Amino acid sequence: MTSTITQTFEGIIPAQAARTAAAATANVSAASPADGDSAATANNLAVATGGYLFSGIPEITDPYKKRQWQLEHMAGAFRVFSRKGFTEGTSGHISVRDPVDPETFWINPMGVHFGMLKASDMVHINERGQVIGGNKVAVNAAGFIIHSAIHRARPDVHAACHMHSPNGKAWSAFGRPVDIINQDSCNFYGTQAVYRDFGGVVIGEDEGQKIVEALGAKGRVIFLQNHGLLTTGGTVDEAAYLFTCLERTCEVQLKVEAAGLPKNIISNEAAEFTAKVNADPETLYTEFQPDFEYEIWKSKGELSKGETPE
Repeated sequence: MTSTITQTFEGIIPAQAARTAAAATANVSAASPADGDSAATANNLAVATGGYLFSGIPEITDPYKKRQWQLEHMAGAFRVFSRKGFTEGTSGHISVRDPVDPETFWINPMGVHFGMLKASDMVHINERGQVIGGNKVAVNAAGFIIHSAIHRARPDVHAACHMHSPNGKAWSAFGRPVDIINQDSCNFYGTQAVYRDFGGVVIGEDEGQKIVEALGAKGRVIFLQNHGLLTTGGTVDEAAYLFTCLERTCEVQLKVEAAGLPKNIISNEAAEFTAKVNADPETLYTEFQPDFEYEIWKSKGELSKGETPE
């Protein structure tokens, strides 16, 4: 088995909601790629809103309310993926760790179009692949094997997305990470992994374990060679935004490769600085909200934002 983690980068610090807008603005203004200071991680959401804080990840202490909130956002992520063309038959899955029983997780039902999914359609399963709640129907076996292995090995991962999206499939054939050649690709600086041992449809537990080993302890996204993309996050919104961003990044990279001209790679220093500002969990969560809220608007009441904080 061969795996690659590129440009190891530690210390992406989540934005702190308690930080005042004024302090956040001052910190980012004072920071630069040259100083490498943690000020680079200041809440750029505050900077972007003229001194007013933009609401980030809500604090929901009731695990049952948090469960419903997650399921609403999970359904919204599927609607977004449908609109963006990531469907491919029965392939593709999103999983979310259950806040009531963290040893279990929720996944989409097999054979239902992403564009039709609602929170009530999601299936609650345990680590043995048995349905224990929610919508009691069949789930994709390969999806269970991959996602259960990730949730067991990475307690920091609360959500994972894997789709057979067209540009991700195309780029995965090269068995390499994307180059850091634009601002958006900096979101993946130091957190890309590659799994090169494609062995066919994932039906054995050993294959799921190999994918986990390739992802490693710090990987956020992984290219499954000859297969597609998989992204992870602390929220389903973070994982879903990383997937849409990585799919678009693959599309851009394919166009750049087709041009056949020399590429200008962003320096490690500038890429690290940009990742610290743009790729923290709060910011990635917020980046997903426009797509999610558009799907709520389109759904005519089928989707909602879920429970609000107490």
